[in-house]
Amino acid sequence: MDDIRQGRICRALRLRLRLSQRKLGLRVGLSQQAVSLVERGHGAKLSGAALRRLFAGMDARWEPTVSWRGGDLDRLLDARHAQLVGIVVALLRRLGWRVEVEVTYSAFGERGSIDILAWWPPLRIALVVEIKSELVSVEATVRKLDEKVRLTIDSIAETRFGERPRAVARLLVLPDTTTERRRVARADSVLAAALPHRGTAVRRWLRKPVGPDRGLLFVADTNPGSERRR
Repeated sequence: MDDIRQGRICRALRLRLRLSQRKLGLRVGLSQQAVSLVERGHGAKLSGAALRRLFAGMDARWEPTVSWRGGDLDRLLDARHAQLVGIVVALLRRLGWRVEVEVTYSAFGERGSIDILAWWPPLRIALVVEIKSELVSVEATVRKLDEKVRLTIDSIAETRFGERPRAVARLLVLPDTTTERRRVARADSVLAAALPHRGTAVRRWLRKPVGPDRGLLFVADTNPGSERRR
């Protein structure tokens, strides 16, 4: 198992137990900084004994793979993503967008799926929405969004909606938690250039879209185990 996935599992299990990093650390005899290291994908800096102790404190087993209640881990990791998708789909439809979910593509060796592909008929504007339950790699996220926008311009929009788009916009959606806001703040030099519009400006554009907007939107979900929201 790679360290990034190990970190995602650790965070998902901790949030399910409604523990802060500090409280989890106290439970298993580790510092908050050590728990944070694991969740950020740097678990290799801890000893195997420390990792075993950490996951044992969440009723999981590190061998060094993590197992928890059979195959429920993927469902746990995907639950917040699916919830965010549902919230954004409802918002877009309320504003008058046509919406398709999980639009898969395969072209010239490039494969993937668009979380939400939306269409604004009056001005033939397509919107590519990328949903992230946590922002792990900024560069990879921006690169993949570029790919999806390019392919939407070339063929995906016309295939799905029957017309070539006059403009294709992009939107990155993240859960509105202090952790994700900090991650965005740390990567602001990259994200401000790639996705300059935020908050109110994005919502205003969604109501009356004009041109190929590039934005980032924090969305509050209703996950009872989520961190404190602003």
